[in-house]
Amino acid sequence: MDEKLISVVIPMYNRMNKIGRALDSVFAQTAVNKIGEIIVVDDGSTDDSVAVVQNYKASHNSIDIVIITQSNHGPSYARNKGMSIAKYKYIAFLDSDDEWLPNKIFEQLKVFEAHTDADFVGGNENNNYMRILTKRIKNLYKAKLSDLCIKSFPVTPSVIMKKKIFDNIGGFDESMRHYEDCDYFQRICAAGYGYYYIPTQLVICDQGKNPFGESGLSANLKQAHIDSIISLKKLKESCSIGIVFYYFLRVFYFAKYMRRIILSQYQKIKFNKSMAISGKRFG
Repeated sequence: MDEKLISVVIPMYNRMNKIGRALDSVFAQTAVNKIGEIIVVDDGSTDDSVAVVQNYKASHNSIDIVIITQSNHGPSYARNKGMSIAKYKYIAFLDSDDEWLPNKIFEQLKVFEAHTDADFVGGNENNNYMRILTKRIKNLYKAKLSDLCIKSFPVTPSVIMKKKIFDNIGGFDESMRHYEDCDYFQRICAAGYGYYYIPTQLVICDQGKNPFGESGLSANLKQAHIDSIISLKKLKESCSIGIVFYYFLRVFYFAKYMRRIILSQYQKIKFNKSMAISGKRFG
């Protein structure tokens, strides 16, 4: 009999048109036999998202689908709620508008089997290559905290981690809504857990949307920058990073913030021009 190892945690808010695709990607895993439960935490949806999941559950009984409903508290609260009731050794995250590629879980379990110090494994998304300053990551990589301070990786829906991490250090900072994943992952690495990254694509994020400035919470670049500084101060106060590195990062983060503003404005201008051209062509 196959041993169940994984609890999948999916926070959901008004995703009635996308949650089915996310759930399909879980059931399509080549290592689906290792998945023991899917915990969908509805964060106060005002559409028919819950009804969609209930209907899905009625027709898919090979994996236990647990549906939790709550008033809107944000993704950190929802993920923490899911992790708090998870029953299995590993917790895998998936967002309700994203989808896993079929070999995701299989590839990550191989890392855990081959590296006994591995506690956390994430991967690539949307077939983008990953670079830390001038260093391109081409092979399985064990990250250091300094790496994560320079480059936030991986994306949350690519992550699988041992539940003992949540049991020992807790979950996402529920006061954050824009940088909560990066903050949590930095704390995990700072606590000494084995933090691994696979440089191959494991997930498709909202069918390939840009990682910032395009839609949803990530569109608020200013608040994301403010939250990144809060996270940085936590690391300094806990002595996880030194004072010199802290001040370097303050300058570095501000430069990244300004770059993202410029790129976001450029994308908007480019989009508006393309819409204007389309309007003239078909108007």
